[in-house]
Amino acid sequence: MMMVELTSVPGAALPVSELAEHLRLARGFSDDGSQDAQLESCLRAALSGIEARIGKALYERRFVLTLMAWNGPAVHALPLAPVSRIVSVKLITRAGAETLVDPARYQLRVDGHRPGLAATGSTLPAPGMGGTIEVEFTAGYAPDWSGIPADLRQAAMILAGEFWGQNLDAETGIPFAVSVLLEPHRPVRLRGAGQ
Repeated sequence: MMMVELTSVPGAALPVSELAEHLRLARGFSDDGSQDAQLESCLRAALSGIEARIGKALYERRFVLTLMAWNGPAVHALPLAPVSRIVSVKLITRAGAETLVDPARYQLRVDGHRPGLAATGSTLPAPGMGGTIEVEFTAGYAPDWSGIPADLRQAAMILAGEFWGQNLDAETGIPFAVSVLLEPHRPVRLRGAGQ
């Protein structure tokens, strides 16, 4: 399995001025605009770290998932949440020929932690021997900062501020306050949850 981000978060969508304000209050940060690139870098690192920890995309963007086989005949759990749309499903032969799967053969199973691609019939379409499957989908809470849940926005601000000051705890790698804010968003790991 391999997942690739097709679209990225534009710099204009990042709350650079909000982070600068957060740092001014916390550390006497001065605002002359010269630090914007570094602030953006800290925000991107914080967002990436949070997304990896909770398995969710904060900003809405498109991804493509490449598989050798489905993880179940009727439902395939997607590795990222929340998913708002399945853009396309393609079957690709070993020789590289692509076949677009009719959208009537599958549907999005909406779930806050483990969304999935579900067959509308008895099984999902399978690739031929040595072939692959490509699932393109849109995932994320919102296209802009204000649509992301408030606790995740606060966690991103705290973590970006820590990256700015480079005060990460060597043992946990993430501040306790950020861990507390992220905990409700982490998927519950139960035996057989991937089925």
